[in-house]
Amino acid sequence: MNDIRTGLGYDRHQFETPGSGPLAIGCVKVDFDRRLDGHSDGDVVAHAIADALLSACGFGDLGTSFPAGSPATVGIAGSAILHRTADWVVAAGWRIGNVDCTVVCDNPALGTHVPAMKKAVGFALGLSQDRVCIKPRHAEGLGFAGRGEGVEAMAVVLVFHD
Repeated sequence: MNDIRTGLGYDRHQFETPGSGPLAIGCVKVDFDRRLDGHSDGDVVAHAIADALLSACGFGDLGTSFPAGSPATVGIAGSAILHRTADWVVAAGWRIGNVDCTVVCDNPALGTHVPAMKKAVGFALGLSQDRVCIKPRHAEGLGFAGRGEGVEAMAVVLVFHD
């Protein structure tokens, strides 16, 4: 019998000061005047997806696997985090079924970047684009993301073990 699991991941980062851009999100660079603050590149989409994969496979959380205090993770790209996580998943005998991520921010608008994000995330995970869903949502002016202070993302994944 196959073992089927889901994992849920979440990440959020605040924006740095104006002029700090570009913004890395969904493993692509978005033309914006501010980047997300973080020990890595701050890619909330990649981080939420990696966190969900780690959870589904019983590997713990993102901070345990990619600790903020480690010199090895300073400035690490979201695509590298996803690629490394996918390698661990496969090495443990799991297969990634699909990835679904919602990213919340009012500015910048991310809709036109979704095809590039799906391609880049799929490539990093070794998945076809039809197994990757990235949905930008507006915060409608509410909360941290709605006030333009940063971006947050939630992801769910499905993994199989034969």
